[in-house]
Amino acid sequence: MASGMHDQIVSAAARLRAGGVVAFPTETVYGLGADISNPSAVRRIFEIKRRPVDHPLIVHFADAARLQYWAEEVPEAAWQLAECFWPGPLTLILPRSRHVPPDVTGGQDLVGLRIPDHPIALALLNELGSEKALAAPSANRFGRVSPTTAAHVQEELGHAVDMILDGGACKIGLESTIVGFNGQTATILRPGGVSLAALAEVLHGGIILPQANNPTVRVPGALASHYAPATPLEVWPTGSLWQRVHELAAQERRVVVLGWSEPDSISPESSSTFYFPMPREAAAYGSQLYATLRRFDHERFDYLLVEAPPADPTWLAVADRLQRASCTPFDKFQSR
Repeated sequence: MASGMHDQIVSAAARLRAGGVVAFPTETVYGLGADISNPSAVRRIFEIKRRPVDHPLIVHFADAARLQYWAEEVPEAAWQLAECFWPGPLTLILPRSRHVPPDVTGGQDLVGLRIPDHPIALALLNELGSEKALAAPSANRFGRVSPTTAAHVQEELGHAVDMILDGGACKIGLESTIVGFNGQTATILRPGGVSLAALAEVLHGGIILPQANNPTVRVPGALASHYAPATPLEVWPTGSLWQRVHELAAQERRVVVLGWSEPDSISPESSSTFYFPMPREAAAYGSQLYATLRRFDHERFDYLLVEAPPADPTWLAVADRLQRASCTPFDKFQSR
């Protein structure tokens, strides 16, 4: 790591110890971090993001050997997943220990824990020390598109943040997979950077994907409307997408279409329609999604139309984010 970045990390850790709030890169999205042991700093996260105080924060720490310091109980299945996927885009929901204040968990007795897979994030956490951890949601206004570059954080939060560590563009670009436990049975509470297939392989199939949000556990990013741009976003299956394009073109609406398959010809009256090709592979699509939504959100289009992703488990996280960004009921999202 360059000496200049090392100096920035030392400075960022000092600000965090003093009660500051620092944005930092992870492999998923940029996080907005505060020392979990400082109530006023944690409160600032909620204020900066305009986040409801009952919406829990994820706790980031650096060493899997310290898992039982932050969690009261750790089932064997959780240890297996931690061993395979940490550092990485996996958040485990476990009973919080006395070291995790309830204001971090939204008043719940459960806490989301993860070790990020980014050299700057890990260096920052190590600089803080083994008995410290960061409460760190995404570094954006609540419910909006998550940031995947330092410029996104600066643009949206500006001087409300004490410091921004620039680690370039996030590799994965979608938030972590969140997994909860009922005994030894694991349940995906939010799809993300670790796939269903990878989890099932480690747990020998012993994982459940819920069909609806779990009403008994509040987790980040599980609201019906989330990750949303200001421009209205609609998700349409391939067969209906261009019919909707022509409807809006007839109304003289400026429309951008995000598609992954070959586009149909656009009729002359739809000159106000712009087609933007997205990757045909799920991981590459996910890494570009938020940056693309942010780009076109600033270009004064009337609608963002998105081609529905393939009905394939590898696209689960992308489909989840698009569903919530469009606030489209899941059954209609699948069948439209």
